[in-house]
Amino acid sequence: MNGWLTPMLATHTDRRFSDENWIFERKLAGVRVLSIRDGWRPQLWSRSQRRIDDCFPEVVEALAELGGSRFIADGEIVAYDGSATSFYRLQSRLRHGGPAANSQAQVYYYLFDLLSLDGAEVTHQPLRERKRLLRKAFHYRDPLRYTEHRERDGEAYYRQACARGWEGLIAKRADSPYRAGPSGDWLKFKCVRGQEFVVGGFTDPQGSRLGFGALLIGYHDEGGRLRYAGKVGTGYDFATLRAMRDRMDAMTQADNPFADEVAEPTAHWIRPEMVIQVGFAEWTRDGRLRHPRFAGVRMDKPATQVVRETR
Repeated sequence: MNGWLTPMLATHTDRRFSDENWIFERKLAGVRVLSIRDGWRPQLWSRSQRRIDDCFPEVVEALAELGGSRFIADGEIVAYDGSATSFYRLQSRLRHGGPAANSQAQVYYYLFDLLSLDGAEVTHQPLRERKRLLRKAFHYRDPLRYTEHRERDGEAYYRQACARGWEGLIAKRADSPYRAGPSGDWLKFKCVRGQEFVVGGFTDPQGSRLGFGALLIGYHDEGGRLRYAGKVGTGYDFATLRAMRDRMDAMTQADNPFADEVAEPTAHWIRPEMVIQVGFAEWTRDGRLRHPRFAGVRMDKPATQVVRETR
């Protein structure tokens, strides 16, 4: 395959269903990664086209040992906090570019799709056939894992997923080809609310807190305007507060990047380029987040692609 292929992306839905023409996989909270090998050492690429081999050297070694000489595979690198995947536990890896001394998080690479094998493109093949090829293309042992799926019964599997504390499921049309970008052939069944947001500013810290008080966040509407969604003041540790403040100080600008007025007297505006993951209870009627909590900085999604997923 020549050139960059944007990963296929799932679309959010509030409809849960069972269908013999669909398969259902666990939704993982990690970093989306395309792994590419063309006769040389495997490479890891985020969906924002950032090379991240140095962040996960054990995954590169596993792909080199357990895969063939030519492939392009799609998957998610995750870390666990108990039985749940935790995007937050990946943060030090992404910040420091490797297994940092202060990070003991063990990671796993879950492969769920195959784009090319032995120099032949397979994106036009039905998903079930691509998964069959993927299963045979690698020898699976940690940190390399195959993403299992459930046939037909999405509703019962969704109830089990939520009871187990999972983020949710990804429903995929079984005969669908692999297409770049968002697709209605892949759907997200979420157990908890959460999505990416763009940081447009921050407030001053109060009391003994260092770094900043809260992040001012938003999303792009259909016209491409950045709409204000509220502020996120919880979920940070000391290292995150300090690192993010240093980064934001290099991104300052004079003007409010939001299309809405933001009534924050200590607001500092930044270029709307940083993307973060936020969990929250619900959207309010005036388009703000209720009980938002910071979950991590995302390196794998361009800010221009961040839109509101749930109503």
